[in-house]
Parts: sequence; structure tokens; C-alpha cells
Amino acid sequence: MINAMNPIHGIVLRRLSVAWIALSLLFGGVAYFVELEKIDEFVVALARSESERFNSLGIPLVAPADEASAFKMQEKAREFAKEHFVVIEIYDRHRKKLVEAVNPEHEAIERELSKRGHSFPPDDRQRYDRLNILDTTLVQVLVPLHGPDLKITGYFEGVFVVDKATLAKLRADLMHALTITLAAVLLTTVALYPVILSLNRKVLDFSLKVVEGNVEMASVLGAAIAKRDSDTNAHNFRVTLYAIALGEKIGIDPMTMRALILGAFLHDVGKIGISDNILLKPGKLTEDEFAVMRTHVLLGVDILDKSEWLKAALDVVGNHHEKFDGSGYPKGISGGSIPLNARIFAIVDVFDALASARPYKEPMSCEAALAIIEKDSGTHFDPKLVIAFRSLARDLHARFSAAPEDELRSLLGEKAQHYFIAASQLKPV
Repeated sequence: MINAMNPIHGIVLRRLSVAWIALSLLFGGVAYFVELEKIDEFVVALARSESERFNSLGIPLVAPADEASAFKMQEKAREFAKEHFVVIEIYDRHRKKLVEAVNPEHEAIERELSKRGHSFPPDDRQRYDRLNILDTTLVQVLVPLHGPDLKITGYFEGVFVVDKATLAKLRADLMHALTITLAAVLLTTVALYPVILSLNRKVLDFSLKVVEGNVEMASVLGAAIAKRDSDTNAHNFRVTLYAIALGEKIGIDPMTMRALILGAFLHDVGKIGISDNILLKPGKLTEDEFAVMRTHVLLGVDILDKSEWLKAALDVVGNHHEKFDGSGYPKGISGGSIPLNARIFAIVDVFDALASARPYKEPMSCEAALAIIEKDSGTHFDPKLVIAFRSLARDLHARFSAAPEDELRSLLGEKAQHYFIAASQLKPV
């Protein structure tokens, strides 16, 4: 059993880290807006209080009848502006401006404000807007003024500047909230880590059993196919080990390797549909019989196409009789149009067939078999893959050609399990 938990640790840590960052940003953003709302609530409460105080002065909210009345209203507005606001505007119940008072310290802000236009809420409710003008945080509020009969007598509008002390408190409160949030999320993440690892371990154990079952199923199916025209499973095991070695040599990824292993196991699955009088005929096949034999490729494709898991083998099953120069079957494709796994398998399949004993022939030497492979480089086989295989062939032949079937099965089981698990870990969860 290979140790598959090491990559899981990394995956879990990465995902928990991402979750920690995401949650921290989320809760930090919430904390930020909560603090901003506190400022808004403060300003709105202040505006309401000031509007009520202005209302209590008993100044009629109508156009002043004389200069003295106008002066009195203007002076009172200026007093209020100096205390808390950038600008104050008083409107009558018809929404006509009666007076405006600007804090001299903020005339530049007022000029920018005047460019923004003005509107009243349609429902006569109090309204506030948060603004940023000239790098200054402002809150603009509009409060309806009511008489003793609770009818609207006018409107009080003010623009409050959020002073530096308030902003400093906001930042301090925000950092405090963020610190608490980050710490809470971090502690939760740390607490969840062993729990998630434990759950992943259980999932992995189950996955390993599934992988073992799948490998066994492919092996059994491959063995059943081999039994139809051979006395041993050794060819299937050897050719798959050869294919894995060549795939490793050229650096194919785990997903492609899994497909190669399945394809090598099941390359002749279509022979199930070929009658015994043709499949097991001791002599040379007639032209018509060979035409029937060639149908095993399409029969194999049709069989595997019904299984989502076994579809990965289709590249090999459907194309392992294609030739690099386009003279193969069933599609007559050539060069890079032939799937890589099929080009890999074509080499190792022919090599093992040449170098293995069969009821009707003696085995060739490794050198003789390799010489035929090299002779057909560029016609039957991919030249680049032939060069790569040539560097492996002698060692592979020495190691596997005479190895017992049980040893081959065990070695192949380890390889298959490794790549099937590696491939599964590449899939998004």
C-alpha cells in the first residue's frame, strides 16, 4: 500500500488557508461596514438633534418678511454650521431654500458639493449619504421638520465632516474587530485541520479499496480476453509494464498514465466478439477471415464506450493497430493524429509478441525483436518513441521476460495503484 496521505496534508492546508483568507476578508469587510454604520448613526442622530433644536427656536419656516427676520435666521444657521457642519440649508415645506450657512473652514468642500446637484426623497423620510470630497469623509443628512400637529413645516439639511479623531477611532475599532475575526477564524481552521484529515483518511481508505477493485476488474477482464487465444496472462502484464516504463521515460502525466494502463489491460477486449474458428485458427487466416478479425477494434470500442470509467482505455483500444505512415486500421490515420497512448502501446505490444514464446513459435532474442522495431520506425512506429524505447528495452526484457506471472501481477498492481490514486488526486473535489 502506497502512502497517499502526504499530498493530502498539503491539499488540506492549502484549502484551509484559502478558506481562512476568504472568511477573514468577508468578516473583515462586515466589520468595516458595521463601523461605518456607527458613524452614520451618530451623524443622523446629531442631525436630528440639531434640527429639533433649530425647530425649538420658533423661527417661522417661511420666507422672511423683513431684513431683521432674515438676518436672525441666517445667524442661527451660522451658529449651527460652526458647531458641527460644513454647510446647513433650511427649506420650507414647499422645498424652497430659505437660508444657507457655510462653515468658513470648509468653503472648498462646499464648492465641490454645489456641483453635485440636490434632490429630496420622494417619501419625506430622513435620508443620509456618505461622501468623500477632497479626501474628507462626509455624511450628508436631510431631516424633515415637524410642527406641533406633526405636519411637515420644512426641511433641515446638513453636511457633517467626520473629524480626524472620529476616523482614528473608526480605524482602531476596525483593527480590533479584524484582529478578533482573524484570530477566531484561525483558531477554527486549526481546530478543523485534524478533523478534515481524519475524514480524508477515511475517504482515502475507501478510495484505495475502489482503486484496488477497479485494477482487479481490469486485470480479470484482461485475463478473460487473453484466455481466448493464449494460455497465460503474462503477455498482458508484461506489455502493460513495458508501456508504463515507456510512459515514464517520456514523462506523461498521471491521468494519461491511468488511461494507458487501462488501454494496455484491455487492448484486445473486442476479441470477445470474434468466433473461435477464426480467433483460434492454427493456420493463416484467409482474406475474409482477417477482415472479420480486424473488426475486434471496433467491437472493443463499442464495448468500452458503454462505461464511463473504461472509456479512458479507448485511445489504445481503438487505435493500437494504426501505423505511423497511415497504413494501419481501422481509420488509417497517421503520425501525431494517432493518440500518444496508442503509439506507445503499438511498440511494446509488437516487441513483447516477438520476444515471447507462443504455441506456434519460439521467442526471438531481445536484440532480434528490437531490430524489427527499429526497422519499422517511421512506418509502423513513432520514431521518437522508438528511440526512447530502445534505451529501455534490454533492461525491461531482462527483468520481465522470464518473471513468474504472480510477480508480474504484483509489480503491475503496485504501479496501477500508484497512478490511479495520483490521477484521482488531480481531479477537483
